[in-house]
Amino acid sequence: MPAEDLPAEDLPAADMPAAAGSAPSDPADDGGAPPRALLTHAGLYVTDLEAMVTFYTALLGLVVTDRGEHLGRELAFLSRDPSEHHQLVFVTGRRAPADVQLLSQLSFRLDDDDLVSLRWFARRAVELGVRDLEGRNHGNSWSIYFSDPERNRLELYTATPWYVRQPWRVPLDLGETDEAIREGTKRLIEQTGVAWSPVEAWRASVASQMALRKQLPADQEAQPGRAPGASASAR
Repeated sequence: MPAEDLPAEDLPAADMPAAAGSAPSDPADDGGAPPRALLTHAGLYVTDLEAMVTFYTALLGLVVTDRGEHLGRELAFLSRDPSEHHQLVFVTGRRAPADVQLLSQLSFRLDDDDLVSLRWFARRAVELGVRDLEGRNHGNSWSIYFSDPERNRLELYTATPWYVRQPWRVPLDLGETDEAIREGTKRLIEQTGVAWSPVEAWRASVASQMALRKQLPADQEAQPGRAPGASASAR
């Protein structure tokens, strides 16, 4: 039954119509914090829709949830989460030349501290014809980067147990054992003198900054990326 045909008492709170003469609530009424907004999907213009759908379904296990034509363009919607209709949408009609960089990267997060899965995706990418795979150690993540069939860059990564101030990176050799990668990463971030901390401490610090943002006037907000205590190195 369409939502507009449901009795008012059956409507979700977010769908309840505003009372006559009332105005929508203003985020400023809650201390200036914007309403919650989640980044849920990305859309890419493509040249070869079939090649892109084949690559992403084979690499990531995405499922085509819908497909059709609109205004002369063909669209394919893909997801791996049943709560999201699509996490990627491909749209025909890419007009940029192949050597024009339109996108820095699309990044896919694996389970934390899961180098086994990262190696699996590295092997799978090569099996699918990837020739530019690169491993990078960012201190706060272990990542692989490579291009899809239309030269968009992808990243798959697993989070480490540490916050490391960014940008920071060294090469990642997935041929090493898990233990060697973990120990080598910890040793390098200590030797280079970069600011770091256990990731739990950093998350708590950022959460405090976000809570503070709700309480401060806009001209007194904390500086972006400078969570309280985040710059102190842990030893």
